[in-house]
Amino acid sequence: MRDPPKTDRTSLLRRMLVGPPRIDARQYAGGRRNIRTTFRADQPMPLEELLSTSSIWLAKGGLALFGLTLIAFIARWGIRFRLVGVSSFTLLLSASCWAFGLSYTPSVSVEGALRAPVVFDNGDDLVVAQAQADFPDEAIAPTLQQLAGNVRPGGRNSPEVTVRLRQLQPAGEGASRSVVLGETVRDFRAE
Repeated sequence: MRDPPKTDRTSLLRRMLVGPPRIDARQYAGGRRNIRTTFRADQPMPLEELLSTSSIWLAKGGLALFGLTLIAFIARWGIRFRLVGVSSFTLLLSASCWAFGLSYTPSVSVEGALRAPVVFDNGDDLVVAQAQADFPDEAIAPTLQQLAGNVRPGGRNSPEVTVRLRQLQPAGEGASRSVVLGETVRDFRAE
């Protein structure tokens, strides 16, 4: 069903009552959107670049707000105490982005590995991941290698971490048993 044609008077009245049309509003000519999608699903987001760029821009904005705060105190503006909070929070965000950018390490990806969620991590020396029921045998070794590569040493008391890949197999009516498909050890001393 097509919309009735709009006259200049109804368009003007609509703009006055509801404001300008939304960006994603459909156009009457052809029913296409008036914006073009620039998102590409095959390109991952470059987090390292985003963190470094955002920390620089937040630092510049925080310094500009700090300068404005100094001017507000000299001119005795009523908003000067709010500017203290805004400028200090912006500088804190800049420092946080910078620190996170230094400590960020991307996750390890191994060719042939399949997704296996971690179901148990004691925080010390054992990590257990759950394999699906139809998990192929040729994906066990790459998946264990990927899981071991993604284990981080921070906060662990043990220099070695055992990574196990398990699968739940039916063992009767309403019961299942855990079968270990593979196991590997990651040694943080060797790095």
